[in-house]
Parts: sequence; C-alpha cells; structure tokens
Amino acid sequence: MRFSKLAKTSTVLAASAALITTLSGFAAPAQAMPLEPEPPLAPQAQASDDQFDEPDKSFAVYVGKELTEDGYTMLGGFGHEPSSHWVEIVPEQDHPEGSEITVGATDEADMPGELSTIPQAEHTNRYITSNYSEFTGMPAPLTNGGLNDQNLAARDVWSNSREELVDMTPTDQTGPQYSDLSRIAMERAGSSREAVDILGELIDEYGYTTYGGNSHLFADENEGWVFIEFAGGEGLWAAERLGPDEIRVNYPGYIHDFPVDAVNGDNPDFVGSDNLVSFAEEQGWYDPETDDSFNLQDVYQEPFPTDEFEVGTVASPDDTAPYRNPVSLEEEFEQLDDIKLEDVMRIVRDPRWSDDRSGYGHVAQLKDDLADNSLATLWVAPTAAVTAPYTPIAIGTQDLPEEFSQHRYLTAGASENYIDPEYAEQEATEYATQTYKQLMYATCSRPEDYLPGVTAAFEGYDAESIAQWENTLQQAENALDDGDESTTILTAATESRALDGLRLGNYLLDDTLTQSRADGGLHVPDVEITDGTSASARSLPMDLQSDAASRDRMNCDVGGGWTDGSTLDRAGTYGDPDNIPDYSAVQLTGRPNTANSGIDSTPWIFGIGGLAIGAAAAGIIAYVMRRRAS
Repeated sequence: MRFSKLAKTSTVLAASAALITTLSGFAAPAQAMPLEPEPPLAPQAQASDDQFDEPDKSFAVYVGKELTEDGYTMLGGFGHEPSSHWVEIVPEQDHPEGSEITVGATDEADMPGELSTIPQAEHTNRYITSNYSEFTGMPAPLTNGGLNDQNLAARDVWSNSREELVDMTPTDQTGPQYSDLSRIAMERAGSSREAVDILGELIDEYGYTTYGGNSHLFADENEGWVFIEFAGGEGLWAAERLGPDEIRVNYPGYIHDFPVDAVNGDNPDFVGSDNLVSFAEEQGWYDPETDDSFNLQDVYQEPFPTDEFEVGTVASPDDTAPYRNPVSLEEEFEQLDDIKLEDVMRIVRDPRWSDDRSGYGHVAQLKDDLADNSLATLWVAPTAAVTAPYTPIAIGTQDLPEEFSQHRYLTAGASENYIDPEYAEQEATEYATQTYKQLMYATCSRPEDYLPGVTAAFEGYDAESIAQWENTLQQAENALDDGDESTTILTAATESRALDGLRLGNYLLDDTLTQSRADGGLHVPDVEITDGTSASARSLPMDLQSDAASRDRMNCDVGGGWTDGSTLDRAGTYGDPDNIPDYSAVQLTGRPNTANSGIDSTPWIFGIGGLAIGAAAAGIIAYVMRRRAS
C-alpha cells in the first residue's frame, strides 16, 4: 500500500468546515421570496434556438447487484459542463432549528427564475462530490450527486422536456433546481427510494426551477430509482424503480411506460406527482380511451437524440450526438457478463463520450457487507477519465490534497477579478484538473499514436489501486475492530494514490509532448486570419463555435472506442501494473518526492505508555509506504 508520511489531526475537520463556509459565497444571499409560482399570467420562458439541437449532456449507468461479479450494485457516470471541477468531502452537520437554504435560479440563468428559501434539515449527511462553477447560469457551486455516509450513490443527467413545456415555464419560476435537489438528496436521504420521496415532496411543496428538464439516478445496496423532473412550472415529476437484475443507462434520463394508477402511491415500482396523468390529458398529449399506454418519453419528453443502432456499430461522423441512445447502450452493456468494477470504470472512461466536456468520472461500488459505512468508497477521476486515473475516496477520508480542490482554471468569472488572498496558497498549488486536461489535449490531438499508451498506463494504475485499496479497507476494518478510528488509514491511502496519480499524469504529459515535438513539432493552429489582422494564429480566440457538433469537440474516439476495439471488444482483459511507466523522478511542486520509495507499505501505530489518545490527536502515527511503478 502506498502511504505518505503525514499525520492527520482534528484540525482537518475545522479546515473542511471553513472551506464549505467559504464556498457558500458563490450563491446569492438568501432573500424573502414567494415559495409558490405566480399565477399563469406570469411571463413565459422561450426555448433557446439550440435548446434541442445539442443533445449532448451527462451520462450515468446503473448495474443491479445480480449482474455483477461480486454481487454489489454499481453506479457510474459523469457530468458534462465546460467549467472548473473540484472534489469535495462535505462533513455531516447539525443545523440550528429554523435554518434555511437558498435554492433556485436568478434572472441570469438561461431559463430565469427567482431565488427562494426552504427549511434546512436538522442533520445532514457526510458525502463526497465533485463541484463545478457553471451550467446554464445557475448559482454555483453546482453538483450532480456523489456518495453519502448512508451508502447511497447519485448521478444527475439531463432529460429534455418537450418544447411546449419549456415554452410554458414562467420566467419567475421558484423552487429547487437540479443541483439543489442533488445536494439535498446527498444530505438527507438514506436510500434510493427515500431520495425519491424527499425530492418529490420538495417539488410538491416548493415548486421546481428548470433549465429544460432533468433526471437523477439513485442507487443503494439493493436497488436503484430513476427520478425525472419536467419543465413547465407545473411541478411534474415521475420515478421508476430499478431492480437488482436490471441495467439502466441515462443518456438522457428516461421512463417509458408508466402505470397511470401509480400516482395514487400504491405501486411499489413507480411513483409520480398527483397531476402527472391529468395534466397530460388536459393538454391533449394523452387519451386513456385511445392510447395503449402512458409513455412518459412520448408524452413529456423529446425523442431520443439518435436513432437506435446495433451493438458494435460505429456511429456516423455526422451524428450530432453519437451513441446517445440509451436503449442501444443498455443492450451493449448487457453483453458484459458478471460485470466488474473495472468494466464500469472503463464504461465511464470510454472515448466515445469521455471528452473535453466530461467534467469528472465517478464510480460507486455499493457493498452490502461493509464493517462500517466509513469504508464506503467512491472512485473519482478529477476530470474526464479518458486521460485521468481513478482515486479511491472513502467516506471516512478526512481530507484531500489541495491539488484536487478549487482553482481558478475554467472557473466562471475568474478572468474578471483578482484572487482573494485567503485562497492564494491554494491557488499556488498544481491543479489536478488542469494537468489531466492538458494530457487530454496532448493525447487526443493524435489519439492513434498516444491513446494506447496513456490508456494502458492508467488502467494499470487503476488495477494497482484496486488491489491496494482492498488491503487498505482491511487495515481500516482491523483498526475498527480494535476500537480505533479508520480515518487516519483511509486519509493517508487516498492522499497517496491521488498524488501518485498526479505524478503519473505529469510524466505522461511530458512524454506525449516530447514525442509530438520530435514527430514534426507541435501543431500550429490552422485558422482563418481576416485581412488587416496583425495577431498571429496562436493569439486568436480559442473558443470552439457554439454550434459545433460533439465530434468537433476535443475527443480521443478513433471510431467506436479505443484503437484496440470497443468496451465490449476489450472485456475480460483489464489493467496490468507492468504497463505503468517509471514516474519516480517526477516532482510535484512544493511536495517531497516519495514516489516509488520501495519502503514497506504496512502502516503502523505505536503508543507511548500512559499517553491518552484523544479525538484531536490520534497519537504518533507513522506511515511507511511501498512505491512501485514499473
């Protein structure tokens, strides 16, 4: 096991709480606003020209426990946001009676609204998430879910409501928006069904602020639930249960046939808002006398963004959103027998969709035999996993390296202001998201040449991490059995893997650019320079045109996946630690170089006779670590 020589104390908790407090400054101050939408005479939102022309958003996959090799439910995915992303461990908290939180959107959002307040829960869960700074103008920091201390995982996925619903949405809409609901589910829910009940009750009471329609995919140790909230300002929502023998791909989120009597609350597999069926009838979108079924995809949503395609088919280069049909993708994933953790990691890393807009990668393996929920683990790639490794982060992990926290690269509004001096040293550290983004740009510029080596290195590193993490969990469980805390062991192991992964990323970035310089030199932008312009091509605007198709965006897809085949083609063969290059010489700025030290990995704790070990100081802790990279 790779452990860094660090001792963690209870000051980490105080620092985490201070960071959460500081980050709350993203949101606008709480205001006393009406908690119910205005009457129907309120002005209506209009669908933007490209509202339905860019069907290219987040991705999530649920795998029931009966379909996995180890018998554990799995949930993986990512968010698609062109903004900064950082990892956050939010502590559990108790809140004074009468506490409130601000929810909703402002008039700066793509679909404007008004901020309002709702009651905060008395107690909120500890959870791991990836935050980001911008999406459709909603107040930041934003989140799409993660993993909480109840072993509940969540993903958030776009789900486009039909154009008429978007058009009838009032511009002064109020109530929680998609990120508010994701955060609240992590803070309050103990199971996937409880998450559905909490979100449904909030929408029923306070309304819903939309950007055009959205969905959530929740999973616990036993089952999953799809939850969809529709645009329109009518508080429409629906949810469907996913069993232990099912696979669901949300890409976008969808529900097909919905039993109309489920709105009465008596169906164990479906639930929805009271007006879900009646509103469709009023609009003439559903007629129980003539329609064979109440299909929510047909009634309330836009058609799937692509036509169905056969498993193994390569999508057309002209497809605006290749591989986006979830039914076809489910058929593809169902061919993976006894699905492993590595399979879901690979699905999230797949070059067909893990590209420049993939903000991070999450994979949760929801074990039902944990000795303690502090051992529940979320595997996190800080940006698109196609060119980043996964770091194991347990609920009991107390802190993360500053390199994985918030930085100003790609952060909305950063170019308009100077930095707050309180964040100066945090900003001075290397930013993992930026490093792995740079590696993506270097690798995906010539994917046929560089992607095979980068993939082999990261899959080998992940294989090493998985093996070592099992040992870490066992050590943490032994500590719990002995009446000790597991947090020190978990924190040290996570920090070690995170920083070693960053060293590996730096090595691969330097190696790839060195090869590019030797092989004809770095690419000179081939862009049009208008007459009279004196700036060089390297100094012209670098923005991709907003109407560009997804395949025009930076990606490593060589046609259906990797150079050696698709996810299905590669199934059964996983990472080999022997493919990890020797990155031991890589130095991270301001950190001692402990990579590949060759020291034995077993952490040991010794006490001084008679010295009480308290919560604030866990005694004298020494970590020794084996650093091996071939």
